[in-house]
Amino acid sequence: MARLPRKRQKEDAGDEEVVVEPAMEVADGTPPVVYYEALPSPLPAVAEEERPLRVYADGIYDLFHFGHARSLEQAKKSFPNTYLLVGCCNDEVTHKYKGKTVMTEAERYESLRHCRWVDEVIPDAPWVITQEFIDKHKIDFVAHDSLPYADASGAGKDVYEFIKSIGKFKETKRTEGISTSDIIMRILKDYNKYVMRNLARGYSREDLGVGYVKEKQLRVNMGITKLREKVKEHQEKVGKKLHTVAKTAGMHHNEWVENADRWVSGFLEKFEEGCHKMETAIKGRIQEGLRRQHSWVMSNLLLEQEPTKVIATTGGKMGASFFSRLCTFSVSP
Repeated sequence: MARLPRKRQKEDAGDEEVVVEPAMEVADGTPPVVYYEALPSPLPAVAEEERPLRVYADGIYDLFHFGHARSLEQAKKSFPNTYLLVGCCNDEVTHKYKGKTVMTEAERYESLRHCRWVDEVIPDAPWVITQEFIDKHKIDFVAHDSLPYADASGAGKDVYEFIKSIGKFKETKRTEGISTSDIIMRILKDYNKYVMRNLARGYSREDLGVGYVKEKQLRVNMGITKLREKVKEHQEKVGKKLHTVAKTAGMHHNEWVENADRWVSGFLEKFEEGCHKMETAIKGRIQEGLRRQHSWVMSNLLLEQEPTKVIATTGGKMGASFFSRLCTFSVSP
């Protein structure tokens, strides 16, 4: 094995000297391997551009919707080459500073993982981003809409106040007309309909947190609504038939139409009045039944206890006449 001599070769490469070092042992006749010792300093700008910029977005992402997805899409497309990290606060922090969520933290994390724009999900994200958090995750920019987000933790006026002060804030635009609060408001607005929908699907009133009287009222109202829809459907059919009869009989068309509308409207008024009376009567019977059941239960509980215990239970407020009758009943054979 022959060791090739070290050579220094200067080529026309600007101010840089390229050193050729075929300084390794090779077999005779084998071409030497050439290494370039010195690299340009600083590195070319192209190398910096090829590094993905790490952009961070955070939120609660409850009831994940297309407004969330659009904001993450904007963050992902902030730069030509972006690695998007998304932080999501856990239940403890969220419930403390924002309020009750519909979805659990695990469900919110999983929803984010299935979004096409997200490269990495960071669970248990902090409510306020710190320099330590930025350094830990090597974050270049933080993406969020520009509206001040009130800091419920008391650390400042705006959650992103620190990020804006150090020039790492990247603005995104909100999607109008959709939000988690808006979705919840839609459900609350049609609460009775959604309760009946789930009752019809097999859920019990206990599952839905609905009382006995409320359930019966909803079922009665739903039955009346269906009946009204059927009457309206029949009204339209009758109207069509009356028009046909008018043409067949050769009578004045407008006269038939006016009479038909008057007859049907009169019927509907009577029907609405009857439905209202029936609904009121049903509610009254349900409430009366519950009052009687409650009175019967209380009477049995009182009779099963000793008179002194009854007095103690009622705080000594029991009337004298009732107490004397109770004593008489207790000693009777």
